[in-house]
Amino acid sequence: MSLSLDKNDIKQKVSKASTKADLEAIRLEFLGKKGFLTQEMKLLSSLSIEEKKAKGQELNQVKIFIENEIAMKKIIIDKSEIDQKLKKEIIDVSLPSRDYKSGKIHPISHSIEKIINIFAAMGFSVVDGPDVETDFNNFSALNIPMHHPAREMQDTFYIESENKEDLVLRTHTSPVQVRVMLKAKPPIRIIVPGRTYRSDSDATHTPMFHQVEGLFIDTSTTMAHLKGCLVDFIKEFFEINNLEYRFRPSYFPFTEPSAEMDVAYSKINNVINVGKGKDWLEILGCGMVNPRVLENCGIDSTKYQGFAFGMGIERLSMLKYGITDMRNFFETDFRWLEHYGFNALDLNSFSGI
Repeated sequence: MSLSLDKNDIKQKVSKASTKADLEAIRLEFLGKKGFLTQEMKLLSSLSIEEKKAKGQELNQVKIFIENEIAMKKIIIDKSEIDQKLKKEIIDVSLPSRDYKSGKIHPISHSIEKIINIFAAMGFSVVDGPDVETDFNNFSALNIPMHHPAREMQDTFYIESENKEDLVLRTHTSPVQVRVMLKAKPPIRIIVPGRTYRSDSDATHTPMFHQVEGLFIDTSTTMAHLKGCLVDFIKEFFEINNLEYRFRPSYFPFTEPSAEMDVAYSKINNVINVGKGKDWLEILGCGMVNPRVLENCGIDSTKYQGFAFGMGIERLSMLKYGITDMRNFFETDFRWLEHYGFNALDLNSFSGI
């Protein structure tokens, strides 16, 4: 049977394919280096400019049509192979998604990966820790003793323990910093993304949410290093070159001096545009590590100093992707995820990682 560029003939030919090998043969027949369509493309050089333009457009349309027909047929063959496999196997724990095109990466997962990529380019390592923490790691070691007012701000879930040790669902990821400082010697350069828990629930708070903390300890670390690190991060995360920002003095028990970072913003049609505007928006907290925290973790505060920062990943995601209600992140609405989700290959950063 001679080849034709008629779409009906091509569709009929593809429909008769029963294996992936058949599809590959058809692809090579039309689109390979010596394929029929490739040879037709070479003939364009002998045509006039107008003929070349019309014929080239026609050939490109046929090429796209062939690629789509082969891709759709491949999905059908894949499903058929899976169905045949299921008939032979009682349990298949490695069964893949039936329709790989429908899967989306959740905005939180996408943001976490982007944050990791950016800080990894700055030399930070990623560490993790348990969601259930000791009172010492979560509060006391961070200069938040019993009855400290900061504990009320971080009202959390307490857990009964058989050995009567005070346990809580961690209110921030800072306890992982404590774990690292107790075991490792400076220099330390880490970030800690993960789940955290507090007794809050409204449009801007949920009982479970995500944070990322950062810690940098060395002999000569300064507030200037902290500012430079955070400014570069915000610029890259929000993809802004000319960022308007400010650092305001604040108070955190575990840092001294402490500051909150604000970025300028404007609001158009109820959507916040970060980076430039007349108003200011708090985006994260930071500061130089309190010497008491260093001493609590066995680090000589007369020799070492460092900085720390923390930010909510949901907050960053809401600002970047225009999401107005934090509760939507956890409602498992597939229509919402289809709109705000990402394809697996969508992740890019200025660092190129």
